[in-house]
Parts: sequence; C-alpha cells; structure tokens
Amino acid sequence: MTFEHKSVLLEETIESLCIKPDGIYVDGTLGGGGHAGEVLKRLGDRGRLVGIDQDADAVAAAGEHLRRFGEKVTIVRNNYVNIAQVLSEMGISQVDGIYLDLGVSSYQLDTAERGFTYRAEDAPLDMRMDQRGKETAKDIVNSYSETDLFHIIRDYGEDRFARNIAKHIVKARQEKEIETAGELTEIIKAAIPARIRATGGHPAKRTFQAIRIALNRELEVLENSIDTMIDLLTPGGRLSIITFHSLEDRIVKNQFRRNENPCICPPDFPVCVCGRESRGRVITKKPILPAEEELRENPRAASAKLRVFEKKRG
Repeated sequence: MTFEHKSVLLEETIESLCIKPDGIYVDGTLGGGGHAGEVLKRLGDRGRLVGIDQDADAVAAAGEHLRRFGEKVTIVRNNYVNIAQVLSEMGISQVDGIYLDLGVSSYQLDTAERGFTYRAEDAPLDMRMDQRGKETAKDIVNSYSETDLFHIIRDYGEDRFARNIAKHIVKARQEKEIETAGELTEIIKAAIPARIRATGGHPAKRTFQAIRIALNRELEVLENSIDTMIDLLTPGGRLSIITFHSLEDRIVKNQFRRNENPCICPPDFPVCVCGRESRGRVITKKPILPAEEELRENPRAASAKLRVFEKKRG
C-alpha cells in the first residue's frame, strides 16, 4: 500500500515558521514528507531540513518523495524525543524552526495490518508506531491489570465507561486471549449501554486511541520534548505543533505559556524575585484551526489545532 497522508494545516504551518532560505529546519514527525516538501521548496542552496520519524514505512516513503531535494534533506529513523542527540550527531547545535504533526497518519489508519483501526475486524492488535518495539497493543489488552486498563482508558481516551470497559476486557480474556481489533471492539460494545452506542459515535474509538497513546508513550514524549526543542531554536526561531485531541493540545498550550511566563512568585509580590526569565512568546493566543475548505476536502482534519511559539530574540 502506498504511504498516503494529506498534510493538515499545511499552508498555515509553513507560514508560521517564517522560513529563511538559508535556515535549518526540523520535521519531527516526517510521515510521508508533505510538510517537509513545502519547507524544502522555500530553502536555497544553503538551507537544510532534517526529517525524523520512527515509522520505517514513513521513512521509506518520505525518502522517495523528497529525493529530488538531494543533500538539502537528511532523514533519520528515530523518535523526536531524541532530537537533541540526532542533531548533535549531525554537528548541528541550533535550528531556525521545528514542527510536529502529531497523531496517526492516514496510512497507518488505513493499513489494517498495522492494527491502529477498529474498522478492520481481522486486524491484529499491534498499534506500534515504531515496529522495532517489542510490546504491542495485544500485550496491553491481555496482560495489564484491570486497574491499569481503567486508568489508560479513562485518562487517555476520556471515556466515561472506562471502568466497565476494563472490567469486560479482563473477563473476556479469562476465557480466550484477545487477538484482533474485531474481538476487542465487540467486548467494548458490550460494556457500553445500547442507547449510547446508537448516538455517541463508534464505541471503540476512545479505547483504541487510549491504548495507542499508552503503548507509544505519546503524551510523555511530547511533554518531555517541548523544552528541549525550544532550547535548540536560534533567537527568533519558531516551534509549531499540530495536535489532534485535547490531551495533546493541553500539554502544548500549558508548556508554551510556562515558557512565555515562567515566573513562580506569588501574585502579590511587587517585583519578580524568582529569577526565571521568559524564553520567548506564544504567537498563537488561540490555536489556528483548519479552514472550511480543508475540512470539506479532509474530514480527518476536524480536530486539528496549530500552536506556535517563538524563541526570545537577543
């Protein structure tokens, strides 16, 4: 299957980076290289782009798509949480812009054997973004305690039926190992009242999302990376992040705000004495959302939000 993924908020992301022709930019979630291709078009002979992705299929597809840009682009199979190490090994200490397009690609969702979707009944419970990892979604479903499953589904899926879903999963696996997306979906359906199933969207969506986030440590990786990425920016450099659900967006919003205003002095202090200085400013006081035209062409963009941070100049 061809790696296809329609880049979300493409023009808005490119514009947010204020690209310099001779600058160095990092795409931390390269995917098929849609955003990267547009960045590279705007770079001159001295400009450079580093693309990072942990998915082997994405790395292969992006390599093919971006081949025409030659030595201006370097692709590395890794997780963006290791961005500092990746750049250090390339002899790069600072960059002019970094951007992330979080979540799951259309390719990953549409390739049944990757196990990300609840719509393919016979799909294995995999969900690994980096297939070098040993643990899969099947391991989580079949070996985690009922309490751990409850916390994962509640915290990452924000599902009000999390406790009942966890209970049903544990009961079902006592009779038989849960192996496919279809089996898990039927268990989830049984845990949710029929009247809710009829009106609340696909009943398995939140649980599948929660398991994927837990397996790939998505929120932990994001939370542990933002400060590092800001450190790596040149003065005036931009960090642009596209999120797709509230938990990601909350992390980005809060960490951007903290970097803009890190002061921890009590509000009634006349002057700041904590010594914490602002590292820059939040460009997007409210997130940038997809335009109506983009939503018509790509319904999967509906939950996308773009937030931008600019590092302090001088």
